[in-house]
Amino acid sequence: MRRQAETSLFQPKLSQMEKRVDATTRMAQAITDEEASAREAKTARLRAARLAREAAEGLPVQKVTRKKKAPRKS
Repeated sequence: MRRQAETSLFQPKLSQMEKRVDATTRMAQAITDEEASAREAKTARLRAARLAREAAEGLPVQKVTRKKKAPRKS
C-alpha cells in the first residue's frame, strides 16, 4: 500500500475552473502587492525630500498626525 504525503492527505483536488480562478487570484494579489510596495517607496522618498527641504529652509519640522475615523452609525 502506498503512503500519501501528510500535506496532501486532506486537500481536495481542484477542478480545472478552480485552478484558473486560483491562478487569477494569485496574479491579482501579486500585482496588488507590487503596487503597494511601489507606493510605499514613493511615499518614503517624497517624505525624505520634504524633510530635507524643510531642514534646508530652516522651517520647523511638522509631525504628521492622522485623524481618527469617526465611528460608524448603525
